[in-house]
Amino acid sequence: MKVAVVGATGMVGNVMLQILEERNFPITELILVASEKSVGKQITFRNKNYSVIGLQDAVNLHPDIAIFSAGGQTSLDWAPKFAEVGTTVIDNSSAWRMNPDNKLIVPEINASELTKEDKIIANPNCSTIQLVMALAPLHKKYKIKRLIVSTYQSITGTGVKAVQQLENEYKGVKGEMAYHYPIHKNAIPHCDVFLENGYTKEEMKLVQEPQKILNDRSIAITATAVRIPVVGGHSESANIEFENDFNVGEVRKLLNETPGVVVQDNIDTNTYPMPIYAHGKNDVFVGRIRRDESQPKTINMWIVSDNLRKGAATNAVQIAEYLVENKLI
Repeated sequence: MKVAVVGATGMVGNVMLQILEERNFPITELILVASEKSVGKQITFRNKNYSVIGLQDAVNLHPDIAIFSAGGQTSLDWAPKFAEVGTTVIDNSSAWRMNPDNKLIVPEINASELTKEDKIIANPNCSTIQLVMALAPLHKKYKIKRLIVSTYQSITGTGVKAVQQLENEYKGVKGEMAYHYPIHKNAIPHCDVFLENGYTKEEMKLVQEPQKILNDRSIAITATAVRIPVVGGHSESANIEFENDFNVGEVRKLLNETPGVVVQDNIDTNTYPMPIYAHGKNDVFVGRIRRDESQPKTINMWIVSDNLRKGAATNAVQIAEYLVENKLI
């Protein structure tokens, strides 16, 4: 099994390698790939040193799987070149997600859609993944009519530059800014670029991607995405209106029985999900589950997950595991 990690020197690429090692993914040859400026860098994996190579050299090696986390333009330019030589690409950028010819996969929900013909598979947005992990079992049981979601997103979703900005601000040091404003002691209602409709690109991902993954365009979704000064993961407040009524205890039980979802919901002991505890874990944590008393058939919940793990790297590796287990490569 020849596995290429494209964007191996980046924040998500680094976590990708950790997860491949943790989950003992079957690799006979590891190919670490990055931009020209990183070629020749040394990275240790399973106690062995590897040299980073360029994209064309990686294509020439014909890997079985290439996991991309190198930005949208790199994916648009290079994923088809890998696919042409028979490589199955799992892409972590937004480049292919809403393309009707490419599957958008969260393994616990829709991996069964995958076939050998799928050569470029899209990994959903980080905030989408944790959201649909909680929504999928509820949609199946009660049918979601409308969703209002507000996200409180970790700076790690922006990358190393944002982490450095926060650290500089903690220390009172002037440095390069990832955001238009200070992030320390602040909340910035601006994730990704603004679009013509007044929403950000991140907010529209939260509208469109769940509809595609759940295979239901009738779900009405509106979103607000906010960047906050935390590193452990993304948090989401979800208000979900169903077609059919529900029992709150039944909702908790349903979520608790969902693989990859952990219910943390006991107000007597102040137990609820928080990014400080989600950090470094692969599960999606759900709590503050309560009926919306302002209108019928509606529930509120709080959803937290490590955005670099289940929100990115873990989900991508799980897709790769599914491909191997089901002999789709």
